[in-house]
Amino acid sequence: MSPDSLAADARIVRTHISEVDAAPLLIEVTRGDMVESVHRGIVSVVDSSGKDVLSLGDVERPTYPRSAIKPLQTLPVIESGAADAFNLSEAEIALCCASHAGEPIHTEKVVPWLSRLGLSVEDLECGPQLPYSEKAAHALIRAGTEPTRAHNNCSGKHSGMLTTAMHLGESTQGYTAADHPVQTRLIELIGEIGEMDLSRTARGVDGCGIPVFGAPLRGIAYAMARFAAPDGLGADRASACRRIVKACAANPLMLSGTGQFNSVVLAETGESCLLKGGAEGYYTAAIPDKGLGVAIKIDDGTSRASHAAVLAVLVRLGVIDEAQKARIEAACSQEVRNWAGTLVGFIRPSPAF
Repeated sequence: MSPDSLAADARIVRTHISEVDAAPLLIEVTRGDMVESVHRGIVSVVDSSGKDVLSLGDVERPTYPRSAIKPLQTLPVIESGAADAFNLSEAEIALCCASHAGEPIHTEKVVPWLSRLGLSVEDLECGPQLPYSEKAAHALIRAGTEPTRAHNNCSGKHSGMLTTAMHLGESTQGYTAADHPVQTRLIELIGEIGEMDLSRTARGVDGCGIPVFGAPLRGIAYAMARFAAPDGLGADRASACRRIVKACAANPLMLSGTGQFNSVVLAETGESCLLKGGAEGYYTAAIPDKGLGVAIKIDDGTSRASHAAVLAVLVRLGVIDEAQKARIEAACSQEVRNWAGTLVGFIRPSPAF
């Protein structure tokens, strides 16, 4: 990226930071008798007709949706015929949508999948990454083994991109470049579904190397709503949307991993809600039973706040009941504990939220 581009990006960032103060306070973190920290953010819930169901903050503000749109990014894998041509299993389709923890259940699918394509992990253009899973990371360290690109949390998405490129006769080298058909196709598709003009929005590079693009939070929520209720997208695309929802519901551990928030919620909701988190406090959800799409951005980028916020929204929408909420919180605590294990506070929705 050139110095001029970086300067332009800096101007964009400063512009958006000036708007952050207006964002509503969503989550508070207590310690003892006092609220010690707060998290602000914006929330958009839209139905498939484009009606706002819940709108908090400036939902037209541009955001980078990061990995929260992986279910949308998986559509070309199926629509192109690549999934059927290379016999992708439901678990592999779910892995296309994943930000996984680098456990063996993830890496042991990526390697043979690439082998079926005549490729290897070295063809993945995401960098090597120590697994998010402490157990998997410790196992690598004890064995004296370096992590590979298969351990990267986005290796499933990248494998899906390579699968599509192979099937369509496109180069598998440089598939992460902004002008590669794999990437231009995705931006066009997401703009089409969300009815957004993404041709001149901000651009950047994600942690895994693919291009990211600015998009209004509400536009992403609308895209997820149409993904959730896809009849108006045409028969082939509607079938692909439903196939992705079914694959993720059948394989919740593929999306994130053992004890990870995203996978724990998916195990509770099944096909009634496809939840997907992304970096910097972003979450989306597609709720087929209600024809709703959800998009949430926490302005300070923290996952502790995005987890609490999306859980509160799903409860508010009736997607998760109190018993499910209790099980999720038992598996993914919203408590604050010190190193001795003593309960000292809570992560909870603000009274205004």
